[in-house]
Amino acid sequence: MTDRTTRITGTAGYGAESAPSGAEARPLTLSGHLTPVPDEIDAYDLPVSGTLPPELRGRYLRNGPNPLPDRGVGHWFLGYGMLHGIRIADGRAEWYRNRWVRTTHLAGIPATRPDGTRDLATNPANTHVIEHGGRLLALCESGLPHRVTPDLDTLGPEDFGGRLRTAMTAHPKEDPATGELHFFGYAPTPPYVTYHRMSAAGELEHSRVIDVPAPTMMHDFALTERYVIWLDLPVTFDAALRGKGMPMRWNEAYGARLGVMERSGEGAVRWFDIEPCYVFHVGNAREDAAGRIVLDAVRYDRATFTSLWAAIGGESAGQAPPVSGTGLPTVSGTAGSVLYRWTLDPATGTVGEGALDDLSVEFPTLHAGYVGRAHRYLYLASDAPSGAVVRYDVTTGERHTHDVGPDRAAGEAVFVPARDARAEDEGWLLTIVTDRAGTGSELLVLDATHVTAPPVASIRLPRAVPAGFHGSWIADDDGHADGHGHGDADEAGNGHEGRPGNEAGR
Repeated sequence: MTDRTTRITGTAGYGAESAPSGAEARPLTLSGHLTPVPDEIDAYDLPVSGTLPPELRGRYLRNGPNPLPDRGVGHWFLGYGMLHGIRIADGRAEWYRNRWVRTTHLAGIPATRPDGTRDLATNPANTHVIEHGGRLLALCESGLPHRVTPDLDTLGPEDFGGRLRTAMTAHPKEDPATGELHFFGYAPTPPYVTYHRMSAAGELEHSRVIDVPAPTMMHDFALTERYVIWLDLPVTFDAALRGKGMPMRWNEAYGARLGVMERSGEGAVRWFDIEPCYVFHVGNAREDAAGRIVLDAVRYDRATFTSLWAAIGGESAGQAPPVSGTGLPTVSGTAGSVLYRWTLDPATGTVGEGALDDLSVEFPTLHAGYVGRAHRYLYLASDAPSGAVVRYDVTTGERHTHDVGPDRAAGEAVFVPARDARAEDEGWLLTIVTDRAGTGSELLVLDATHVTAPPVASIRLPRAVPAGFHGSWIADDDGHADGHGHGDADEAGNGHEGRPGNEAGR
């Protein structure tokens, strides 16, 4: 294995070896398996155990927060976006590389302009990375997406020809039949929530304001064949917290409701009151034979949410006290974040709700061809009692687990369908596993039909990759998104004012 390192001059690393004797302990989100990396590297011909499926030909890309070594950011969600990529082809792991997304936020430029308006280009770009309409996009819900190249160089913020005038969620939903991308943006000032629909070719075609009573932290939403499902939940913007990291906290008086909107974007949103909770991540939604809407997601009650929020740098003063056994920002969140189901009946106006399982989980994924449709399997990450990838059968309630051990944390599992697959679960799960000491990582390839079996293959990565957020498999036949040559990438990215030093010499 060969490598190339780009180190930022004048800064120290994050590891325990860099802390002076007697120094104050590092924040939880800067230690162990969450420890950020101090530099950018390239490594080639990575060691592989087992056999990589020959039809895996493309790039696994994952996004997550990674503060600069000399610059704290407070809340875990505000760390500067860093992309990690592994290139797989012909049964080989050809390379690993990591790059900060070169944003104006990384350059230290504030998101609020001198005249008080918001600069949507200034955001961490740290939450997800997707391909749509020939563009690779690094996403964060606080602003515009940023285009990147397949080699992870930053091209710059993307507003789709000036048509996108709001932030963009990090959890858009692509319809598997039409190829349309549905998404939204939220804001601390009116309009608080705006819905958008984009064509398969990447043209923004429709936008509509969604009326909610206050600025709410709407992280995710859901899609069915006929409806868009809104999650209007009691974590809201608090002006008193402005300038203190993430100015959001639990607001018991706000209430909780789910909204149902025709996918045409026309007509009123119909709201259904539910028990107070918070949802970071939706598994899937569908319509059943009776016309009811079934929504599966990972649910946090008040105590679980506020424990987690405080642990990762959020304001929880005056909120419910931490619950024993909860509150660590591990890959799966906290004990008490459980897979849950809501069933909305438009005919009667009633809601049924309840937990599907009692295991602490997070980061639900599924076969992308089943988004908004009847599905059978969800794949989740868990840390209770051990790091694990979980396959959950929503039809039978059966749970199958791939245990990676109590000293390791499993990240989100991205499903890659097998070529000519005849069943929903025929394919592989890709997940980065990092040891809790923060000293090493590997990319596991699991057989999604036999999750409990040993990995099909594992790729030893050249460094410990901090537990992050979301990723995608970008196959070589996905249209070669943003397939600029190196000259184009350099021209677009090397002079970007968000670049933390010019030592890379790409």
